[in-house]
Amino acid sequence: MSAFKMLIILASLVAFNAAASSEVAWAKGDKAMQVACLKASGLKAAKAVGAIIHYDDDVGYSALLIGGRYPQPFMKNKPGKALCLYQRATQKAVIQEADGLFGR
Repeated sequence: MSAFKMLIILASLVAFNAAASSEVAWAKGDKAMQVACLKASGLKAAKAVGAIIHYDDDVGYSALLIGGRYPQPFMKNKPGKALCLYQRATQKAVIQEADGLFGR
């Protein structure tokens, strides 16, 4: 086998492994985001209500809508929504109440 063919095969394997590890890294990051957002929401029975929205790397944030029930006694187990902004570089989740996001 010529050196050129060997180089092409090696380059293909490296490119495939880089793409595969990138997908694995994104999946791992998405899971970490979901765990952080669910915890930060403070809602009971919290779950992701939609898909993760990844902003460009220039922004560095991803967003996720969380649904659940308010745990405070005065809220009487009322359903609620929270919008989570997750800074990918620091892995910090910030939550904002979002009950009015889609209207009432």
